[in-house]
Amino acid sequence: MNENICAISTALGVGAISIIRATGPEAIEIVNKIFKGKDLTKVDSHTINYGFIVDSKEKVDEVLVSIMRAPRTFTKEDMVEINSHGGISTTNKILELLLENGCRLAEPGEFTKKAFLNGRIDLVEAEGINDLIISETESQRKFAMNRLNGNLSRLIKDMRKDIMELEGKLEVAFDYPDEIEDDEDLTYNELKTTMINIKNKLTKLVNSYKDSSIIKDGINVSIVGKPNVGKSSILNHLLDQDKAIVTDIAGTTRDIVEGTLSLNGIKINLTDTAGIRETDDLVESIGVKKSLDIINNSDLVIFVLNNSEELTNEELDLIHNTSVNKIVFINKCDLDSKINFEKLNNIPYIKGNTKDANGLDELKNRIIEMFNLEKINSSDFNYISNARELSLVKKAESVVSESINNLNATLPFEIVADDLRISYIALGEIIGETYNEDILDEIFSKFCVGK
Repeated sequence: MNENICAISTALGVGAISIIRATGPEAIEIVNKIFKGKDLTKVDSHTINYGFIVDSKEKVDEVLVSIMRAPRTFTKEDMVEINSHGGISTTNKILELLLENGCRLAEPGEFTKKAFLNGRIDLVEAEGINDLIISETESQRKFAMNRLNGNLSRLIKDMRKDIMELEGKLEVAFDYPDEIEDDEDLTYNELKTTMINIKNKLTKLVNSYKDSSIIKDGINVSIVGKPNVGKSSILNHLLDQDKAIVTDIAGTTRDIVEGTLSLNGIKINLTDTAGIRETDDLVESIGVKKSLDIINNSDLVIFVLNNSEELTNEELDLIHNTSVNKIVFINKCDLDSKINFEKLNNIPYIKGNTKDANGLDELKNRIIEMFNLEKINSSDFNYISNARELSLVKKAESVVSESINNLNATLPFEIVADDLRISYIALGEIIGETYNEDILDEIFSKFCVGK
């Protein structure tokens, strides 16, 4: 924690500016060694200072240097940001000079890790910073900002406060059993009501994980069907670009074609698969095998059928034996129909025609309804977002449930209080009140260097 670290915080390449950051107890003094202008050790905090970065007497670049003194900084340590001209050579040269004069190259996420260890932010807020950096959609941005603003942290802290107060009442109850008769808050019913409220909040958080996964990772949608049924046309229309080659020749798409779009602020990961059929063509057969593998890893499969052709047993087996969410899209409905719809066994379908883009808006709406995207996008975004948080919330929920059962069985208050203490600790691990160094290393290793 006493080391001085530095890193490039902007993407390395040609650009208008680059930002090189340094933080630590001697960060200002180190930068001052390579700065020609004002004496940075004497300037006021939170000021921007004009000058030059120099190597001996040679000017390296004309810069603006921001000075921020502890504790009112991101890391709660002295912090310096050098705004230089963009460019790989210039940026690397400034970083090199910082390393030569006493800084160490920062590890991924080390600035944020310092902020956490110094009490500037908690672990949920720290992860929210990384979520914000990598966000691609509006929903991902809102989700990340909710975490960064501390909304989820406050919810968890409130539950911990309720558990602590409840544990305190239980301790009073088994230390002074006579007081139960005089205090309504210490009756079994009152204690049970409080614990049920806590359990309901924990259950809501557990259930939120599915929605948070949709927000963070998007929905994986594969477009499947026989060759030449219009799969690639559907992909191109949904993406509003000619991503896949479209011809009348069966087997044109031999490999996977991918693209993304946004529906109600949610990322949709589309995959156009090779047409599924028996073939002697080695390359095409590899594409068919890939298609079958992708189906099993999809959140949704769009089965495309040709309205002008009879259903095959192969198509029906694939549709009926696929366990993931599915939508059947009947394409080429401008042609005479040869489909026996009874064979679909009441599976909902959409009729359309990719030639005129008919039915594709209905297809989008069906996806929105199927995954409840309107509700997700208008929610409070108080979601847990990763496997670590999910396991800890599940642990707390399970222990509180066991506490309720023990209370119903009129077991001693000591046992119930011990259970609640376990849930209190588990919730504390989510926000980093207690933590394991290995877990911290894993979390911050996912950050970019310089943040």
